[in-house]
Amino acid sequence: MSLTATPRRILLVADCVGGVWQYSLELATGLAAHGVEIVLAVPGPAPTTAPRQEAEAIPGLKLQLLDAPLDWQARSERELAPLRAQLIELAGEAVDLVHLNGAALGDLPVSQPVVPTQHSCLATWWQAMRPGQALPQAWRWHRARTAAGLEAAAAVIAPSAAFADQLRQAYGSQIALAVVHNGRTLGPRPVTPGRHAVALTAGRLWDEAKNLRTLDAAAAGIRWPVLAAGPTRGPDGQEVQLEHVVALGTLDGAALDDRLWRTAVFASLAVYEPFGLAVLEAALAGCALVLSDTATFRELWHDAALFVPAADPLAARDAVNGLIADRHLRLRLGALAQARANRYSPEACVRGTLAVYQRVLAQTVSHPVTGHLRAVG
Repeated sequence: MSLTATPRRILLVADCVGGVWQYSLELATGLAAHGVEIVLAVPGPAPTTAPRQEAEAIPGLKLQLLDAPLDWQARSERELAPLRAQLIELAGEAVDLVHLNGAALGDLPVSQPVVPTQHSCLATWWQAMRPGQALPQAWRWHRARTAAGLEAAAAVIAPSAAFADQLRQAYGSQIALAVVHNGRTLGPRPVTPGRHAVALTAGRLWDEAKNLRTLDAAAAGIRWPVLAAGPTRGPDGQEVQLEHVVALGTLDGAALDDRLWRTAVFASLAVYEPFGLAVLEAALAGCALVLSDTATFRELWHDAALFVPAADPLAARDAVNGLIADRHLRLRLGALAQARANRYSPEACVRGTLAVYQRVLAQTVSHPVTGHLRAVG
């Protein structure tokens, strides 16, 4: 009879920049419901009061703030060394598995299995944004670190099959990849229903992969106001200037959820998007979707969105204006998007992640540090 091993306690490494934080909290909440304790290690910027309280409210979660830069903000191996040292120390605190949000540290010299979720990476970003051009010299050390981490990991989780293919193309077919779609919950529908005559986009607006410039050009001819929620300036000084799109700034989770429930059309013209949590959130709220025609968006939202070429502002303009003019189509697409979004639940994400944990842990009869494996099922 086979033994299915489930961890009792894991080290989960997250950060507060972008969607990784929300992904990590959704995952930790779901794992806690399965009796898994979490040591949540957070390098880089510390969470503000509300996110920190949300994390500390998860049963069995221990929050550890680390004095180290994020791996993708480090400029060299030397700058990454403090984070490696702190994670190695934390891994010695009776955990059964280490779950990273990025594989640059996937070759940690620890006795526990290491499982990264690879949300994105510099090499695949560069391939999408600068096809045919060599990776900058300053980034090559990080690509090499990511390649080593991917190869050393017990398993690597990718949030979409399309992004898994990109990882194989960038790093080789030897990676032990498992596709587990992200999951998300949304705040409650407003007591007073009704959608505003606006189109919305959301995310890290400063990231050129989000392609806000094309949406900004399209907005010049869109009949409704086009709004954008999120930061326009990045941590390394990246910035996007908007002429026709109205920037709302960064909204907290509740404010963004409320706005999504009241938005008629959501647009994302991203050139590079391994999953797209903002699109999932918009779909959960029943927004009609206008998306760039990428492999990821086709995989997740086929037959539930309008697709346009990412670099064509006129096509984006016409698609949004078509939805503005056709209320029936707008409502039908919103309902289709919402139905599809229900497949990508936190529960499904947790089940898929646990299956990966169980597969890598079942290869060990007992944990070399704690012996904390239990049979289930």
